[in-house]
Amino acid sequence: MTCPLHRNPITAVEGPAVGVSIEHLSKNFGRLQALRDVSFAVEPGEIFVLMGPSGSGKSVLLKHIVGLEAPSDGRVLIEGRDATAEGTLENVRIAMVFQAGALFNSLSVYDNLALYPREHRLGTEAGIREKVMRALQILSLENTAHKFPSELSGGMKKRVAIARALVMEPQLMLYDEPTSELDPIMGATISEIIATLRDEYHVTSVVVSHDRELALGIADRVGILMDGSLVFLGAPAELHAPEDPRIANFFHPKIDLKNPRFKSLEA
Repeated sequence: MTCPLHRNPITAVEGPAVGVSIEHLSKNFGRLQALRDVSFAVEPGEIFVLMGPSGSGKSVLLKHIVGLEAPSDGRVLIEGRDATAEGTLENVRIAMVFQAGALFNSLSVYDNLALYPREHRLGTEAGIREKVMRALQILSLENTAHKFPSELSGGMKKRVAIARALVMEPQLMLYDEPTSELDPIMGATISEIIATLRDEYHVTSVVVSHDRELALGIADRVGILMDGSLVFLGAPAELHAPEDPRIANFFHPKIDLKNPRFKSLEA
């Protein structure tokens, strides 16, 4: 399967890819400790996939990178500058693809994509239209431009959210479960798009995902969070036969069909 970006290349990303450093990051919500002394670095142009069970702190960590949450302790650095410092995020084009899409329900698909370049006056209306329609074409969404989010399936909303991010021509892309709710073919296409953004446009990507195939297929490195702590950091190949039983069970969970909570399969 050919990646749509090869057929419909996006405009070359201006400026170098950016690196991210997480230094002893902890986050408390009252008595709940969502992150516990987490440290790792994402190199410029790297695809870093963050995995772990639901509730392990993955999405909370993403929100710290984009500045939606402030650390209880530790810090997040974007190109060596504290992400919470004034002006740091203004100098870097960061796009985030939220798990639920986070589209504006009162705007059409076209206007959702056009909002950022319009507000920042990044070209004429004709130029913006060209960028928007190209991004929609990349995700096979040309026929949705006039529709509203309420008229889209969950999977289509996810693709629109990714198309909206591409319009920004970002240096750093953050994805929260980009392949969830997508069929295997579209999931593979999204994975290829993420890889192409790295290979041809040197975009740095941080991807939160439960998708094992995505992690093992396109990640440069993988981190695994459990109960807010980083329990693995390394190359995808190391996860084919993990020594840590917690990680092995995460990738190959064992289901006891004799457990009374499960109905008998012999009926």
